[in-house]
Amino acid sequence: MPGPGQPQFGWGAPPGGPKPPKKRRGGLIAALVLLGVLVVGVTALKIVSAALKGDGDPTYARPTTTTSYSPTNQPTKEPSGQPTNNVPTAKPTARPTTQAPRPTATRSTATAKPTTKPGPTDSDLVLRNRLYKAGGMASVSCKESKARQSTVAGARANYKNLWGCLNRAWAPLVTKAGGRFRAPTVKIFSGTITTPCGTHSDSGPPFFCGTTDTIYMNLTEDIGNYNRYPQAYQKVWARMWMLHQFAHEYGHHIQNNMGILQAYSRIRYERPNYAMELQDSRRLELQASCFSDIFIGANRRTYPITGQSLFQWRWLIGHVTDNANDHGDANNHQYWATRGYNSRNPGVCNTFAASAAKVQ
Repeated sequence: MPGPGQPQFGWGAPPGGPKPPKKRRGGLIAALVLLGVLVVGVTALKIVSAALKGDGDPTYARPTTTTSYSPTNQPTKEPSGQPTNNVPTAKPTARPTTQAPRPTATRSTATAKPTTKPGPTDSDLVLRNRLYKAGGMASVSCKESKARQSTVAGARANYKNLWGCLNRAWAPLVTKAGGRFRAPTVKIFSGTITTPCGTHSDSGPPFFCGTTDTIYMNLTEDIGNYNRYPQAYQKVWARMWMLHQFAHEYGHHIQNNMGILQAYSRIRYERPNYAMELQDSRRLELQASCFSDIFIGANRRTYPITGQSLFQWRWLIGHVTDNANDHGDANNHQYWATRGYNSRNPGVCNTFAASAAKVQ
């Protein structure tokens, strides 16, 4: 099961989208089966940096410290009575005529130890994260790149464009939630690639590595999807698939930025069985897709997600295959993706508080 130092994957690309419906006829072509995900390790063939990683603390603001002190009462000694003169062995014949002074309060000169205000717990970070109350995402008027992913240059232009749009869209929400926003690094690969999160092949999907806060986009997959089919609607599907996958991996970056990914890893580590670990993984992945479609929904008018683009987006979010049982089935993926798209608010993406049935 992946933790923050292990890759968070997207879904494997299905073999193309459906034909658009003909006039006066409804329904979709039968759903196509998704390609399985295969992760193998050899050596890195090609790594191209597409952006520089930002810095900053992904958690909330540092806790403040408070000091206090309590005065101590230090009474003086009571004076003893004086003996009478010339009677050394006799008891004193006179009582003291003066009373002991009343004790006075004195300030302690010792330095008081500061007390540290406790930070959020792991449960707080996943169940009550401040991001859930940050409000809706505003459109940043993101427009699709005019380049097409038929070439390396075209794919890189799309990644760079989406990277900039997603940074502008998420930064205000992270800041409002008390986090310190930083942009992720983006790298593209073909063949196999060795990362701090392991060695992976382009026969698998793109992935996110929390150790380096880096999105790794599968160049072979995105170019291959676009060039594989000659039909115009299939090329629209390929563009929507790339959009959703990039935004999904960026969703993992937001989880990393807000401490959700780290808390998830610690919670998962304490689970008593593998079934509960798988459920945690599904919660994490379905939330990343919900975050993905918050962005897509917020910029639906300018990108734009209309006509054939909307048709293909709706198809792909409902046609995923979860062979490893760690990402969520098609119905639940569609449920969370649609919630994000319609609301544009991270408050509806709290998969960690959802019932088990909603994260199957």
